[in-house]
Amino acid sequence: MLFRVVLAAVTATLLISGQAEAHSVTIGALTLTDLWTRATPPSAPTAGGYLTIANSGADADRLAGVASPIADRVEIHEMTTNDGTMTMRQAEAGVEIPAGETVALAPGGFHIMFIGLKEALVEGGEVPVTLTFEKAGNIDTFLHVLAIGARGPEGDHPHDAGEQGAGQ
Repeated sequence: MLFRVVLAAVTATLLISGQAEAHSVTIGALTLTDLWTRATPPSAPTAGGYLTIANSGADADRLAGVASPIADRVEIHEMTTNDGTMTMRQAEAGVEIPAGETVALAPGGFHIMFIGLKEALVEGGEVPVTLTFEKAGNIDTFLHVLAIGARGPEGDHPHDAGEQGAGQ
């Protein structure tokens, strides 16, 4: 009996983590993968969102905006470190996705900022988002909610692997 309970728990964990890694969306020449966010404490006012965008097209595109019903406001932010001081500011021009390249919105760089959360984000849940690209248009999708303190769907930062991201 205990073996079955443990086996079921391990299987459920693998399915949840596999869903976060396997979820991808294509819009035009853009493929979105690793769509995730972290769970939040009940009173958290903000949360970050992350994804990787690959552009297989011949022209650059730009992530110009993000919307979600779970927050009062959603912005694209950039975190940078200059002379040992970390700053975060809104990236009002959005994020360019160069032709033939991959850009990671990841902790410590460009990311989605949910401001004025209407409810806590719960591990295992999904956060609906509408991403707006200048050329590809709008896409409705979702971010997987991982554990508080998660470093990503695979436990690492996508930009650590040499992919383009802010702060590099």
